[in-house]
Amino acid sequence: MAIGNRIYPEKQESEIRSQPNSRINTFLLSEPKYSLDDLIIPDSTRSQINKALAFRKHNDLVFNHWGLKHTHRNSSRVCLNFYGAPGTGKTMAAHAVAHYLEKSLLIVNYADIESKYVGDTPKNLMAAFEMAKKNDAIIFFDEADAMLSKRVTNMSSSTDTSVNQTRSVLLNILNDYDKTILFATNFIENFDPAFMRRILAHVKFNLPDQQNRVKLFDMYIPNNMPHHIDTNYLSKKYDNLSGSDISNSVLLAAFSAAERQANSVDMDDISESIESILTSKHENSRNFSIETREVSKSEVENNIGKAL
Repeated sequence: MAIGNRIYPEKQESEIRSQPNSRINTFLLSEPKYSLDDLIIPDSTRSQINKALAFRKHNDLVFNHWGLKHTHRNSSRVCLNFYGAPGTGKTMAAHAVAHYLEKSLLIVNYADIESKYVGDTPKNLMAAFEMAKKNDAIIFFDEADAMLSKRVTNMSSSTDTSVNQTRSVLLNILNDYDKTILFATNFIENFDPAFMRRILAHVKFNLPDQQNRVKLFDMYIPNNMPHHIDTNYLSKKYDNLSGSDISNSVLLAAFSAAERQANSVDMDDISESIESILTSKHENSRNFSIETREVSKSEVENNIGKAL
């Protein structure tokens, strides 16, 4: 999980429009909110990110002086995929990479691309890449498995045809795009192999280890908050917490103490909050595979299928 002070640049988030008076969606160009120094992640993950960033740092040496531009003609793009459990800092890392490269971010979710109108989804996709290239920005696909999932082999409906068409358009774009592209996903197992081959590096984000859990607790507990929380004890006892879990547990504990009109947040407050979070995660993981398939099918039928 990443944590730190947000970067508030003078340049504010600006709205970028593609085609006025059309059904093509509007996208937002954002300045990065975090730097690499803000990330609290395992050393192995940080090392993978640094190696991936070396592609831009040593681009001229490798391609021009060492001659790889002749053997790897279609490899000038930097395409990175951050994958792993929810709440481990993938989105924050995307902001940190953009900050390191001194670029803006064009953040794209599947909902920004998807359209109920026939043919507009691929157009939205192409418009997003055109805007990123025009503004020299890094395009970032959050929850990328929605876009990079396996193509339908036994097509039985016009919806299947539309999905495959969008995947094919994205594959063609990736072949020719020479800028930086970032993906983030909780479900790398859903990626189509064709997309896997076009991604330069896959960086795995694991749950924080004990040392990083201590750092996260310490960072999320404000200096002004009176408390009797033993962060070392909590970090040893709970080994399956993400950064988001730790953030939420501190917040819930603070409100719990305030509700009972206590003078400080104690261990019972934070422990009950953590137990509640872990219970809900367990219930979610137990039923997740069945429910996600049903929701995905329903969304496709309601948002696309009826219009085709």
